[in-house]
Amino acid sequence: QKLAAECQSAGYAGTLIPYKCDLSNEEEILSMFSAIKTLHQGVDVCINNAGLARPEPLLSGSTEGWRTMIDVNVMAVSICTREAYQSMKERNIDDGHIININSMNGHSVVPQSVVHFYSATKYAVTALTEGLRQELREAKTHIRATCISPGLVETGFAFKLHDNDPERAAATYESIRCLKAEDMANAVIYVLSAPPHVQIGDIQMRPTEQIS
Repeated sequence: QKLAAECQSAGYAGTLIPYKCDLSNEEEILSMFSAIKTLHQGVDVCINNAGLARPEPLLSGSTEGWRTMIDVNVMAVSICTREAYQSMKERNIDDGHIININSMNGHSVVPQSVVHFYSATKYAVTALTEGLRQELREAKTHIRATCISPGLVETGFAFKLHDNDPERAAATYESIRCLKAEDMANAVIYVLSAPPHVQIGDIQMRPTEQIS
């Protein structure tokens, strides 16, 4: 709601409409898509952006932490993708787009135990996006599927990962000049702006100074 108010006061084109939804709860996801259908007819573009990491190593992590990452990073992406596609299909939308905000951790495993399970969920997103592309072709549609895989982006992500150590979280973003939310938005616009016969499979982007 705060962001929507900021956008309105800044005079940006379009309208941001906030909707509260717990993405680890399928009933709330389905309720959100139902509300979108009622209020706005349906979904033409779905950007699966939500994701989180918990500091749960493979040898000592909690089952609850792993399950939370699976629910948000994998299951929610899959449910939202399914519902978005069904929304497009029932309205004969043939030029829609589904964009999954992935991670460079979905392409390589870094030697940091606290993100190993998170990395596994992002590898799943890599596979899900390619599987989606293939299924969309089998369905004879022109709906496109894309991953955007960033490295370190200055968001609240590290503060969730290191929620018991805010100084460590802050230091994550101070070590190098990180990507910004605007850089991600520009990547999304680039993907959506590609001509209809061009499908961008994956954009991998890091801060120039990032090593891993």
